[in-house]
Amino acid sequence: MSLNEVTLQQDNGQPLDTESEVQDTTAPPAIPFYTECSEAAQAQLFNECEEQFAQLEMLQNEIILTEPDSDENPQEQSVNRLTAVAAELKQWQTRRPELLSTNPEVLLVVGAEELQKLNSQLELVLSCSQAKRDILRETLKSEQKWLEEKKEVLRAGTEHVVKQRLENERLSEHSVLQDTKKKIQKMKDYQNRLMETLADVLAEHFPLPTQETNADKKEKNIPQELNENLISLNEVLELLMNTTLETPHDPYISIDETFWPPYTEMLLRHGIAQRHPEDCFKIRLETFY
Repeated sequence: MSLNEVTLQQDNGQPLDTESEVQDTTAPPAIPFYTECSEAAQAQLFNECEEQFAQLEMLQNEIILTEPDSDENPQEQSVNRLTAVAAELKQWQTRRPELLSTNPEVLLVVGAEELQKLNSQLELVLSCSQAKRDILRETLKSEQKWLEEKKEVLRAGTEHVVKQRLENERLSEHSVLQDTKKKIQKMKDYQNRLMETLADVLAEHFPLPTQETNADKKEKNIPQELNENLISLNEVLELLMNTTLETPHDPYISIDETFWPPYTEMLLRHGIAQRHPEDCFKIRLETFY
């Protein structure tokens, strides 16, 4: 009796082929069961059994007669019994099994009974295999459904990633340019705020000389002439910084009558500016880097 092979789906998620699906197994043909033997066969089998029982009884009597007396050492009895059992086991292992009867009719009945038992067992195995096959089919269907759902999710995610990547590639250059412009504008605004703060501080603490301050110096017998074209300290610093940035190879500016000498001297003494090594009427912004 043979069973059809079950071909399950592989890991690639492809559906089962119709040719490979398991078909319903047909019922096995009935085995003829011989329940009775002829009278001659029964008589022969009975005689053989009587002979075997007589031989067994004789052997049992011999074993009883050869048993040792009860007054022997129990340990020696155990050793002797173990030796006898080992020898009997070795003999049974080397002995070939013999048939109880050689009558073909008796052998046919016994064989039919064994085949009937084997048939029942195989039918039970077949039913279990079919039940397991049905469970595997249901599991396969659910796994295929789950696989299709995951494939759809993966396909949608892949399309979204490709779309976002293309969009990012299109916007990357523009976004980088806009970001750079924002940073430059932010730095310009910060520089303007710094310059305004510096101008306010310088206008408050370092104002230009007026007629009143010039009159006070004249009272102290300090001759001082006021030039109306003087530039503020803020303008001097701005001129120095612009010259350094615009012409770094020649950052010196010339000192004329518009520079108030006290402010120029203050810049030189505090290390903010330095004179030209060959021309004392030229100064530059000190290198702070």
